Amino acid sequence: MLLSVRSLSKSFPGTKALDDVDFTLRAGEVHALLGENGAGKSTLIKCLTGAYRRDAGEIVLDGAPISPASTSEAQALGIGTVYQEVNLLPNLTVAQNLTFGREPRRFGLVDGRAQRRMAQEMLSGYGLDIDVGRDLGTCSVAVRQIVAIARAVALSGKVLILDEPTASLDAAEVRLLFDVVRDLRAKGLGIVFVSHFLDQVFDLTDRVTVLRNGRRVATEVTADLDRLRLIEHMLGHELDAGKSDAPRDPAGADADTRTELLRFRELGRRGVVEPFDLTVHRGEVIGLAGLLGAGRTESAELMFGVRTPQTGRTTDAHGPVSHATPREAIAAGFGFAPEDRKTDGIVADLSVRENIVLALQARRGWTRPIPRAEQERLAADYIRRLDIRTSDAEKAVGDLSGGNQQKVVLARWLA
Repeated sequence: MLLSVRSLSKSFPGTKALDDVDFTLRAGEVHALLGENGAGKSTLIKCLTGAYRRDAGEIVLDGAPISPASTSEAQALGIGTVYQEVNLLPNLTVAQNLTFGREPRRFGLVDGRAQRRMAQEMLSGYGLDIDVGRDLGTCSVAVRQIVAIARAVALSGKVLILDEPTASLDAAEVRLLFDVVRDLRAKGLGIVFVSHFLDQVFDLTDRVTVLRNGRRVATEVTADLDRLRLIEHMLGHELDAGKSDAPRDPAGADADTRTELLRFRELGRRGVVEPFDLTVHRGEVIGLAGLLGAGRTESAELMFGVRTPQTGRTTDAHGPVSHATPREAIAAGFGFAPEDRKTDGIVADLSVRENIVLALQARRGWTRPIPRAEQERLAADYIRRLDIRTSDAEKAVGDLSGGNQQKVVLARWLA
């Protein structure tokens, strides 16, 4: 066994994040780590990579117990991680990112020619034909992911943890990334794959481990597992097999669900999004679908005033609606959960309570502060209603798992 985790436990004030968890990883295996938001996936990864100190249990790598005290120490031991938000430097070149911290030098200075040669050698075998002298920020998300993988493998080389690596990729980019992962598996790496996309789990992985409420509830061979049983492991209860998944007929629903709320007409911005029409009804969920670059995010940003529309108008039952800026959009009753929650959604150093009341306080104005008791009531209400996994409302939102951070952003707009 390449990696063994035995009886691992980790607690935070008021929360048992991991409770006596076992996990194993074989060389030449892709092993999925699954679970709902707050199940303990991120905490387990952080214990493996030295970001957290475990409270109890043992981690064994290549037959030897390890206790990494930092991510760099974990890398030196052979454990590398690539996250959904690639943690490289977009303002540096591909070569600089690949060799950062171990640049080849000549006469005390970085040898640029040797650095580029070293980077090309690191990327050989990954199917990338790119100029390593270009800035990483000019590359596609998929290329940045593969560069991050190449760096992690070069630094570690035994265990590779992929945390939601496909969340921002289109279908072709996912196939490219999976080809890289399969090649690394064939070379004997042990790969931990964290994802919410079950189709990808069944397509790529060899085994699956499911966490729920900080405990391991199942480890099974992927080929022996069906989708229904996997979902039941994650939820902790059986699904109603007789429940219809057919879409409801809006025409047969309550008449109020067809009440028109907003009508966008010819909304657009040159060079960003061609003018489009969209009508939103009460009680309706509308999906905006398309490949990367199709304009989904840009359309949402136009509607919320992140980007100012240059054409078009918006109306509701009372007449024109102004939403040329986020402030106007908020005043009109719009909310916005952005694509990048860490950069554009949460304020990481503020508490869960402060993040939830942020938009409401902004709408009221800072001269009319929301009383602390009212803030606490709102936070407690939405923590309960959205099942936000936190020890208390005063915990920094940046310390929550990604899914729970997203719930806090949603709670902000519901409040």
